[in-house]
Amino acid sequence: MNSPSIHRPDWDEYFIRIAELVSSRSTCIRRHVGAVLVKEKRILATGYNGAPSGISHCEEVGCIREKLKIPSGERHELCRGLHAEQNAIIQAAYHGVSIKGSILYIICHPCSVCAKMIINAGIGEIVIKSGYPDRMAGELLSEAGVKVRVISQK
Repeated sequence: MNSPSIHRPDWDEYFIRIAELVSSRSTCIRRHVGAVLVKEKRILATGYNGAPSGISHCEEVGCIREKLKIPSGERHELCRGLHAEQNAIIQAAYHGVSIKGSILYIICHPCSVCAKMIINAGIGEIVIKSGYPDRMAGELLSEAGVKVRVISQK
């Protein structure tokens, strides 16, 4: 008896799809980003972009970046929220989970602030769906030997 053909995602597609689902929790009104930290094909931590716990979300109080017309990739300090990769790293630290040598699956390329955190956290590889307008981030990751791969979903 022939069984129906099913599409079983490869590991990259699987974890990027999970990052997409994680992004649906974002409270940012400009961009929804999700991140998943993985080691040996096991999820260590997840994160999405948004305001810190206990702080009003941008959807409630507005976005200062929108009001000031700040382009994406610039003036990161003028934001109430944390980036998805920052929240994933923080969640791992909060729960005492080592992420050294892990892979970060994320919707878009990290900014330079996050790139520095990724380097110091010992994350060895980043898998992304799309780019981000921050050339310095790519240069830092390359210099530190962090592998960056862009994948396309099937």
